Amino acid sequence: MSQYLLSVIHDGEDLAAMDAMSPDELQAVFAAVDSFNAKLQAEGAWVFAGGLQTHEATTTVDATGAEVLVTDGPFAESKEYLGGFWIIEAPDLDAALRWAAEGSKACANRVEVRPFQEEPSQEKQGA
Repeated sequence: MSQYLLSVIHDGEDLAAMDAMSPDELQAVFAAVDSFNAKLQAEGAWVFAGGLQTHEATTTVDATGAEVLVTDGPFAESKEYLGGFWIIEAPDLDAALRWAAEGSKACANRVEVRPFQEEPSQEKQGA
């Protein structure tokens, strides 16, 4: 099994749409995501998931120079940002894409799929 990051991508329009939702509409989205999470867990694909604060809550730390630089805000200026994520296990990309489609429907947003790097096997390392 490989692990995949399913990223929920937000932008300013998404925030406006979410702000315009009634409490009942928001609750329906939360319930759909809870149901999706339960399905991931029941089928053994669940590793970890979480929703994130908006990009305004971001702090960037850069310790690549002589001194540590801490700045408010994201590293890159962008109209889009990571709003939440799932880390799943799936046998292949096609299965991960199917999970992403269900997650996208549940959270009513776009979901990006990215595989984790595979650990090099001992054989490839010459051991």
